[in-house]
Amino acid sequence: MKALMFGWEFPPHILGGLGTASYGLTRGMATQPDMDITFVIPKPWGDEDKSFLKIIGTCNVPIVWKDVQYDYVKNRLGKFMDPQLYYDLRDHIYADFRYRFVNDLGCMEFSGRYPDNLLEEINNYSIVAGVIARKEQFDIIHAHDWLTYPAGIHAKMVSGKPLVIHVHATDYDRSRGNVNPDVYGIEKNGMDNANHIITVSDLTRQTVIEKYHQNPSKVTTVHNAVEPLSPDILAIPDKKGVKDKIITFLGRITMQKGPEYFVEAAAKVLAKAPEARFIMAGSGDMMDKMIRLAAKRDISDRFHFTGFMKGKQVYEVLKASDVYVMPSVSEPFGISPLEAMQCGVPSIISKQSGCAEILNYAVKVDYWDIEAMADAMYALITYPAMHQFLKEEGKKEVDNIKWEYAGQKIRRIYDQLIYH
Repeated sequence: MKALMFGWEFPPHILGGLGTASYGLTRGMATQPDMDITFVIPKPWGDEDKSFLKIIGTCNVPIVWKDVQYDYVKNRLGKFMDPQLYYDLRDHIYADFRYRFVNDLGCMEFSGRYPDNLLEEINNYSIVAGVIARKEQFDIIHAHDWLTYPAGIHAKMVSGKPLVIHVHATDYDRSRGNVNPDVYGIEKNGMDNANHIITVSDLTRQTVIEKYHQNPSKVTTVHNAVEPLSPDILAIPDKKGVKDKIITFLGRITMQKGPEYFVEAAAKVLAKAPEARFIMAGSGDMMDKMIRLAAKRDISDRFHFTGFMKGKQVYEVLKASDVYVMPSVSEPFGISPLEAMQCGVPSIISKQSGCAEILNYAVKVDYWDIEAMADAMYALITYPAMHQFLKEEGKKEVDNIKWEYAGQKIRRIYDQLIYH
Protein backbone atom coordinates (compact mmCIF):
# COMPACT_ATOMS: atom_id res chain seq x y z
CA MET A 1 0.00 0.00 0.00
CA LYS A 2 1.51 3.30 -1.14
CA ALA A 3 0.14 6.50 0.42
CA LEU A 4 0.90 9.99 -0.84
CA MET A 5 0.43 12.28 2.17
CA PHE A 6 0.34 16.06 2.17
CA GLY A 7 1.27 17.88 5.39
CA TRP A 8 2.49 21.31 6.43
CA GLU A 9 5.03 20.65 9.19
CA PHE A 10 7.11 17.76 10.47
CA PRO A 11 9.37 17.37 13.53
CA PRO A 12 11.72 18.64 14.69
CA HIS A 13 10.47 21.88 13.07
CA ILE A 14 6.94 22.26 14.37
CA LEU A 15 4.76 25.18 15.35
CA GLY A 16 1.85 23.26 16.85
CA GLY A 17 0.16 19.90 17.26
CA LEU A 18 -0.19 19.20 13.54
CA GLY A 19 3.48 18.28 13.14
CA THR A 20 3.45 16.11 16.26
CA ALA A 21 0.37 14.22 15.06
CA SER A 22 1.77 13.83 11.53
CA TYR A 23 4.95 12.29 12.90
CA GLY A 24 3.23 9.96 15.33
CA LEU A 25 0.66 8.75 12.83
CA THR A 26 3.12 8.08 10.01
CA ARG A 27 5.51 6.33 12.37
CA GLY A 28 2.65 4.21 13.70
CA MET A 29 1.45 3.33 10.20
CA ALA A 30 4.97 2.44 9.12
CA THR A 31 4.87 -0.55 11.50
CA GLN A 32 2.66 -2.22 8.87
CA PRO A 33 5.13 -4.22 6.72
CA ASP A 34 3.60 -3.30 3.37
CA MET A 35 2.96 0.38 4.14
CA ASP A 36 4.95 2.82 1.99
CA ILE A 37 4.48 6.52 2.84
CA THR A 38 5.62 9.55 0.86
CA PHE A 39 5.11 12.68 2.97
CA VAL A 40 5.06 16.09 1.28
CA ILE A 41 5.77 19.33 3.17
CA PRO A 42 6.46 22.84 1.86
CA LYS A 43 10.04 23.10 3.11
CA PRO A 44 12.12 20.34 4.74
CA TRP A 45 15.10 21.48 6.78
CA GLY A 46 17.19 18.35 6.29
CA ASP A 47 17.18 16.98 9.83
CA GLU A 48 13.80 15.21 9.71
CA ASP A 49 13.66 11.50 10.55
CA LYS A 50 13.38 9.74 7.19
CA SER A 51 13.93 6.22 8.51
CA PHE A 52 10.29 5.17 8.05
CA LEU A 53 9.04 7.36 5.17
CA LYS A 54 10.08 9.41 2.18
CA ILE A 55 9.89 13.20 2.53
CA ILE A 56 9.44 15.53 -0.45
CA GLY A 57 9.67 19.28 -0.14
CA THR A 58 7.59 21.24 -2.62
CA CYS A 59 10.37 23.85 -2.55
CA ASN A 60 12.64 21.24 -4.17
CA VAL A 61 10.31 20.10 -6.96
CA PRO A 62 11.08 21.73 -10.35
CA ILE A 63 8.05 22.93 -12.23
CA VAL A 64 10.27 24.16 -15.07
CA TRP A 65 11.95 21.00 -16.30
CA LYS A 66 15.59 20.36 -17.10
CA ASP A 67 15.15 19.82 -20.80
CA VAL A 68 13.92 23.40 -21.18
CA GLN A 69 16.50 26.18 -20.89
CA TYR A 70 15.61 28.27 -17.83
CA ASP A 71 16.98 31.39 -19.50
CA TYR A 72 14.36 30.96 -22.22
CA VAL A 73 11.57 30.69 -19.65
CA LYS A 74 12.96 33.59 -17.61
CA ASN A 75 13.40 35.88 -20.59
CA ARG A 76 10.07 34.93 -22.09
CA LEU A 77 7.96 35.15 -18.94
CA GLY A 78 9.96 37.36 -16.59
CA LYS A 79 10.65 36.93 -12.88
CA PHE A 80 6.97 37.24 -11.98
CA MET A 81 5.31 35.25 -14.70
CA ASP A 82 2.32 36.38 -16.74
CA PRO A 83 -0.79 34.22 -16.59
CA GLN A 84 -0.27 31.50 -19.20
CA LEU A 85 0.36 27.81 -19.47
CA TYR A 86 3.74 26.21 -19.97
CA TYR A 87 3.52 22.85 -21.72
CA ASP A 88 6.29 20.29 -21.30
CA LEU A 89 6.19 17.98 -24.34
CA ARG A 90 8.33 15.34 -22.64
CA ASP A 91 6.19 14.70 -19.58
CA HIS A 92 2.86 16.16 -20.73
CA ILE A 93 2.79 18.34 -17.63
CA TYR A 94 0.87 21.56 -17.41
CA ALA A 95 1.99 24.22 -14.95
CA ASP A 96 -0.02 27.38 -14.42
CA PHE A 97 2.35 30.18 -13.41
CA ARG A 98 0.08 33.17 -12.62
CA TYR A 99 2.67 35.60 -11.19
CA ARG A 100 4.37 33.06 -8.92
CA PHE A 101 8.09 33.29 -8.32
CA VAL A 102 10.27 30.47 -9.63
CA ASN A 103 13.93 30.37 -8.61
CA ASP A 104 16.97 29.50 -10.72
CA LEU A 105 16.36 25.78 -10.17
CA GLY A 106 12.85 26.05 -11.56
CA CYS A 107 11.26 25.55 -8.12
CA MET A 108 8.76 27.62 -6.17
CA GLU A 109 9.87 29.06 -2.86
CA PHE A 110 8.09 28.35 0.44
CA SER A 111 8.63 29.72 3.93
CA GLY A 112 7.95 26.42 5.70
CA ARG A 113 5.86 28.34 8.23
CA TYR A 114 2.54 30.18 8.42
CA PRO A 115 3.39 33.47 6.66
CA ASP A 116 1.21 36.52 6.07
CA ASN A 117 0.67 35.34 2.49
CA LEU A 118 -0.46 31.91 3.68
CA LEU A 119 -3.30 31.59 1.14
CA GLU A 120 -0.82 32.23 -1.67
CA GLU A 121 1.53 29.56 -0.34
CA ILE A 122 -1.38 27.11 -0.05
CA ASN A 123 -2.23 27.79 -3.70
CA ASN A 124 1.40 27.38 -4.80
CA TYR A 125 1.65 24.17 -2.77
CA SER A 126 -1.37 22.77 -4.59
CA ILE A 127 0.22 23.54 -7.97
CA VAL A 128 3.37 21.61 -7.08
CA ALA A 129 1.18 18.79 -5.71
CA GLY A 130 -0.09 18.25 -9.24
CA VAL A 131 3.47 17.82 -10.52
CA ILE A 132 4.28 15.39 -7.68
CA ALA A 133 1.11 13.39 -8.35
CA ARG A 134 2.22 12.85 -11.95
CA LYS A 135 5.68 11.65 -10.89
CA GLU A 136 5.02 9.45 -7.84
CA GLN A 137 3.45 6.01 -7.69
CA PHE A 138 0.73 5.69 -5.04
CA ASP A 139 -2.60 4.03 -4.27
CA ILE A 140 -4.25 6.69 -2.11
CA ILE A 141 -3.95 10.39 -1.21
CA HIS A 142 -4.10 11.57 2.40
CA ALA A 143 -4.22 15.33 3.11
CA HIS A 144 -3.62 16.62 6.66
CA ASP A 145 -5.56 19.71 7.73
CA TRP A 146 -7.06 22.52 5.67
CA LEU A 147 -3.79 23.94 4.35
CA THR A 148 -3.25 20.81 2.24
CA TYR A 149 -6.81 20.13 1.04
CA PRO A 150 -6.31 22.01 -2.28
CA ALA A 151 -3.15 19.95 -2.86
CA GLY A 152 -5.06 16.75 -2.17
CA ILE A 153 -7.83 17.75 -4.57
CA HIS A 154 -5.31 18.58 -7.30
CA ALA A 155 -3.52 15.26 -6.82
CA LYS A 156 -6.87 13.45 -7.04
CA MET A 157 -7.79 15.26 -10.27
CA VAL A 158 -4.42 14.38 -11.80
CA SER A 159 -4.25 10.75 -10.68
CA GLY A 160 -7.83 9.61 -10.23
CA LYS A 161 -6.84 8.07 -6.90
CA PRO A 162 -9.14 8.28 -3.84
CA LEU A 163 -8.65 11.21 -1.46
CA VAL A 164 -8.79 11.00 2.33
CA ILE A 165 -8.70 14.26 4.24
CA HIS A 166 -7.69 14.33 7.91
CA VAL A 167 -9.43 17.03 9.93
CA HIS A 168 -7.11 17.92 12.82
CA ALA A 169 -9.12 21.09 13.52
CA THR A 170 -11.71 23.33 11.90
CA ASP A 171 -11.94 27.09 11.79
CA TYR A 172 -14.87 26.82 14.20
CA ASP A 173 -12.36 25.59 16.79
CA ARG A 174 -9.69 28.18 16.04
CA SER A 175 -12.01 31.19 15.90
CA ARG A 176 -14.60 30.44 18.61
CA GLY A 177 -17.21 30.49 15.86
CA ASN A 178 -16.07 33.72 14.15
CA VAL A 179 -15.22 31.80 11.01
CA ASN A 180 -12.95 33.16 8.26
CA PRO A 181 -14.94 32.68 5.03
CA ASP A 182 -11.80 31.96 2.96
CA VAL A 183 -10.67 29.23 5.36
CA TYR A 184 -14.18 27.81 5.65
CA GLY A 185 -14.40 27.68 1.85
CA ILE A 186 -11.16 25.71 1.60
CA GLU A 187 -12.27 23.34 4.37
CA LYS A 188 -15.72 22.80 2.83
CA ASN A 189 -14.29 22.23 -0.64
CA GLY A 190 -11.83 19.69 0.72
CA MET A 191 -14.59 17.78 2.51
CA ASP A 192 -16.90 17.87 -0.51
CA ASN A 193 -14.17 16.44 -2.77
CA ALA A 194 -12.89 13.81 -0.33
CA ASN A 195 -13.80 10.17 -0.71
CA HIS A 196 -13.56 9.87 3.07
CA ILE A 197 -13.02 12.21 6.02
CA ILE A 198 -11.08 11.32 9.17
CA THR A 199 -11.64 13.41 12.29
CA VAL A 200 -9.53 13.33 15.44
CA SER A 201 -12.55 13.15 17.78
CA ASP A 202 -16.31 12.66 17.85
CA LEU A 203 -16.51 16.34 18.80
CA THR A 204 -14.87 17.29 15.50
CA ARG A 205 -16.92 14.70 13.63
CA GLN A 206 -20.11 16.42 14.76
CA THR A 207 -18.75 19.78 13.64
CA VAL A 208 -17.93 18.36 10.21
CA ILE A 209 -21.40 16.85 9.85
CA GLU A 210 -23.37 19.81 11.19
CA LYS A 211 -21.35 22.86 10.10
CA TYR A 212 -19.91 21.53 6.83
CA HIS A 213 -22.97 19.46 5.86
CA GLN A 214 -21.19 16.15 5.29
CA ASN A 215 -22.82 12.72 5.11
CA PRO A 216 -22.19 10.93 8.44
CA SER A 217 -21.35 7.70 6.60
CA LYS A 218 -18.40 9.50 5.01
CA VAL A 219 -16.85 10.64 8.32
CA THR A 220 -14.88 8.39 10.72
CA THR A 221 -13.27 9.28 14.04
CA VAL A 222 -9.70 8.10 14.63
CA HIS A 223 -8.46 9.48 17.92
CA ASN A 224 -4.90 10.70 18.18
CA ALA A 225 -2.32 8.93 20.31
CA VAL A 226 1.07 9.62 21.83
CA GLU A 227 4.64 8.59 21.02
CA PRO A 228 6.52 6.44 23.57
CA LEU A 229 9.03 8.49 25.53
CA SER A 230 12.55 8.35 24.15
CA PRO A 231 15.57 7.50 26.32
CA ASP A 232 16.55 11.21 26.29
CA ILE A 233 13.17 12.19 27.71
CA LEU A 234 13.15 9.37 30.25
CA ALA A 235 16.55 10.59 31.46
CA ILE A 236 15.17 14.04 32.39
CA PRO A 237 15.03 14.10 36.20
CA ASP A 238 11.63 14.31 37.86
CA LYS A 239 10.84 17.18 40.18
CA LYS A 240 12.52 16.50 43.52
CA GLY A 241 13.17 18.66 46.53
CA VAL A 242 11.15 21.59 45.22
CA LYS A 243 8.68 22.75 47.83
CA ASP A 244 6.51 24.98 45.66
CA LYS A 245 3.73 23.29 43.73
CA ILE A 246 3.86 24.04 40.01
CA ILE A 247 0.76 24.14 37.79
CA THR A 248 1.35 24.39 34.06
CA PHE A 249 -0.46 25.54 30.93
CA LEU A 250 1.41 24.57 27.74
CA GLY A 251 0.20 25.48 24.27
CA ARG A 252 -0.58 28.33 21.92
CA ILE A 253 -1.75 31.37 23.87
CA THR A 254 -4.77 32.02 21.67
CA MET A 255 -8.49 32.32 22.31
CA GLN A 256 -9.05 28.69 21.26
CA LYS A 257 -6.93 27.49 24.18
CA GLY A 258 -8.76 29.49 26.88
CA PRO A 259 -5.68 30.98 28.58
CA GLU A 260 -7.72 33.62 30.43
CA TYR A 261 -9.60 30.88 32.31
CA PHE A 262 -6.28 29.47 33.49
CA VAL A 263 -5.15 32.87 34.80
CA GLU A 264 -8.46 33.52 36.56
CA ALA A 265 -8.44 30.07 38.17
CA ALA A 266 -4.82 30.60 39.24
CA ALA A 267 -5.82 33.74 41.13
CA LYS A 268 -8.42 31.77 43.05
CA VAL A 269 -5.94 28.99 43.90
CA LEU A 270 -3.35 31.49 45.14
CA ALA A 271 -5.91 32.98 47.53
CA LYS A 272 -5.87 29.61 49.35
CA ALA A 273 -2.40 28.29 48.47
CA PRO A 274 -0.01 31.25 48.13
CA GLU A 275 2.98 28.90 47.77
CA ALA A 276 1.77 27.64 44.35
CA ARG A 277 3.47 28.69 41.15
CA PHE A 278 2.02 28.85 37.65
CA ILE A 279 3.72 28.42 34.28
CA MET A 280 2.23 29.56 30.98
CA ALA A 281 4.48 27.96 28.36
CA GLY A 282 3.88 28.97 24.76
CA SER A 283 3.34 31.97 22.56
CA GLY A 284 0.44 33.52 20.72
CA ASP A 285 -1.56 36.64 20.04
CA MET A 286 -3.04 36.71 23.57
CA MET A 287 0.27 36.52 25.43
CA ASP A 288 0.54 40.26 26.21
CA LYS A 289 -3.09 40.28 27.32
CA MET A 290 -2.40 37.38 29.71
CA ILE A 291 0.65 39.14 31.17
CA ARG A 292 -1.51 42.19 31.85
CA LEU A 293 -4.30 40.03 33.32
CA ALA A 294 -1.86 38.37 35.73
CA ALA A 295 -0.67 41.82 36.78
CA LYS A 296 -4.25 43.01 37.21
CA ARG A 297 -4.98 40.04 39.48
CA ASP A 298 -1.78 40.82 41.41
CA ILE A 299 -0.28 37.36 40.84
CA SER A 300 2.61 38.24 38.51
CA ASP A 301 5.18 37.22 41.12
CA ARG A 302 3.77 33.66 41.04
CA PHE A 303 3.36 33.50 37.26
CA HIS A 304 6.04 32.58 34.70
CA PHE A 305 5.75 33.10 30.93
CA THR A 306 8.36 30.99 29.15
CA GLY A 307 7.61 31.68 25.49
CA PHE A 308 7.41 29.00 22.79
CA MET A 309 8.88 25.62 23.69
CA LYS A 310 9.46 22.48 21.66
CA GLY A 311 11.07 19.07 21.79
CA LYS A 312 12.95 18.27 24.98
CA GLN A 313 12.06 21.65 26.49
CA VAL A 314 8.40 20.63 26.65
CA TYR A 315 9.20 17.55 28.69
CA GLU A 316 11.55 19.45 30.99
CA VAL A 317 8.64 21.74 31.88
CA LEU A 318 6.20 18.84 32.24
CA LYS A 319 8.52 16.86 34.50
CA ALA A 320 8.98 19.93 36.68
CA SER A 321 5.19 20.28 37.08
CA ASP A 322 2.79 18.91 39.66
CA VAL A 323 -0.37 19.53 37.61
CA TYR A 324 -1.07 20.14 33.94
CA VAL A 325 -4.11 22.15 32.79
CA MET A 326 -5.68 22.39 29.32
CA PRO A 327 -8.67 24.77 29.53
CA SER A 328 -9.41 24.82 25.78
CA VAL A 329 -12.65 26.38 24.61
CA SER A 330 -12.83 24.03 21.63
CA GLU A 331 -10.08 21.44 21.29
CA PRO A 332 -10.46 18.90 18.45
CA PHE A 333 -8.20 16.52 20.35
CA GLY A 334 -5.29 17.83 22.46
CA ILE A 335 -2.17 15.67 22.64
CA SER A 336 -0.44 17.66 25.39
CA PRO A 337 -2.43 16.16 28.32
CA LEU A 338 -1.40 12.70 27.13
CA GLU A 339 2.23 13.83 27.09
CA ALA A 340 1.86 15.21 30.61
CA MET A 341 0.26 12.00 31.89
CA GLN A 342 3.09 10.00 30.31
CA CYS A 343 5.40 11.97 32.59
CA GLY A 344 3.27 11.14 35.62
CA VAL A 345 1.66 14.59 35.82
CA PRO A 346 -2.08 14.56 36.69
CA SER A 347 -4.06 16.58 34.17
CA ILE A 348 -7.12 18.80 34.21
CA ILE A 349 -8.79 19.08 30.81
CA SER A 350 -11.85 20.83 29.47
CA LYS A 351 -14.91 18.77 28.66
CA GLN A 352 -14.85 20.59 25.33
CA SER A 353 -11.82 18.60 24.12
CA GLY A 354 -11.54 15.48 21.99
CA CYS A 355 -9.12 13.76 24.35
CA ALA A 356 -11.81 13.89 27.05
CA GLU A 357 -13.55 11.17 25.02
CA ILE A 358 -10.80 8.64 25.69
CA LEU A 359 -9.21 9.71 29.01
CA ASN A 360 -10.77 8.27 32.15
CA TYR A 361 -8.02 9.31 34.57
CA ALA A 362 -7.95 13.05 33.92
CA VAL A 363 -10.07 15.59 35.77
CA LYS A 364 -12.66 17.08 33.38
CA VAL A 365 -14.27 20.50 33.84
CA ASP A 366 -16.14 22.93 31.61
CA TYR A 367 -13.64 25.47 30.29
CA TRP A 368 -15.76 28.36 31.56
CA ASP A 369 -16.15 26.95 35.09
CA ILE A 370 -13.30 28.79 36.79
CA GLU A 371 -14.46 27.68 40.25
CA ALA A 372 -14.37 23.99 39.31
CA MET A 373 -11.00 24.41 37.61
CA ALA A 374 -9.54 26.14 40.65
CA ASP A 375 -10.99 23.50 42.99
CA ALA A 376 -9.38 20.73 40.91
CA MET A 377 -6.01 22.51 40.90
CA TYR A 378 -6.15 23.06 44.64
CA ALA A 379 -7.17 19.46 45.35
CA LEU A 380 -4.32 18.02 43.29
CA ILE A 381 -1.65 20.09 45.06
CA THR A 382 -3.20 19.57 48.51
CA TYR A 383 -4.22 15.90 48.69
CA PRO A 384 -1.28 13.56 48.03
CA ALA A 385 -3.43 10.43 47.73
CA MET A 386 -5.52 11.93 44.94
CA HIS A 387 -2.41 13.18 43.15
CA GLN A 388 -0.71 9.78 43.40
CA PHE A 389 -3.77 7.88 42.17
CA LEU A 390 -4.15 10.01 39.05
CA LYS A 391 -0.40 9.98 38.48
CA GLU A 392 -0.24 6.18 38.42
CA GLU A 393 -3.52 5.38 36.68
CA GLY A 394 -3.14 8.18 34.17
CA LYS A 395 0.27 6.91 33.08
CA LYS A 396 -1.05 3.36 32.68
CA GLU A 397 -3.90 4.66 30.57
CA VAL A 398 -1.90 6.75 28.11
CA ASP A 399 0.79 4.10 27.73
CA ASN A 400 -1.89 2.02 25.98
CA ILE A 401 -2.99 4.79 23.61
CA LYS A 402 -0.68 4.03 20.68
CA TRP A 403 -0.27 5.49 17.21
CA GLU A 404 0.09 1.98 15.87
CA TYR A 405 -3.55 1.34 16.73
CA ALA A 406 -4.65 4.59 15.08
CA GLY A 407 -2.69 3.58 11.99
CA GLN A 408 -4.50 0.25 11.82
CA LYS A 409 -7.87 2.04 11.80
CA ILE A 410 -6.73 4.29 8.98
CA ARG A 411 -5.43 1.31 7.02
CA ARG A 412 -8.91 -0.24 7.18
CA ILE A 413 -10.32 2.97 5.69
CA TYR A 414 -7.72 2.83 2.90
CA ASP A 415 -8.56 -0.80 2.14
CA GLN A 416 -12.28 -0.07 2.02
CA LEU A 417 -11.81 2.78 -0.43
CA ILE A 418 -9.46 0.87 -2.72
CA TYR A 419 -10.79 -2.67 -2.66
CA HIS A 420 -14.55 -2.22 -2.21
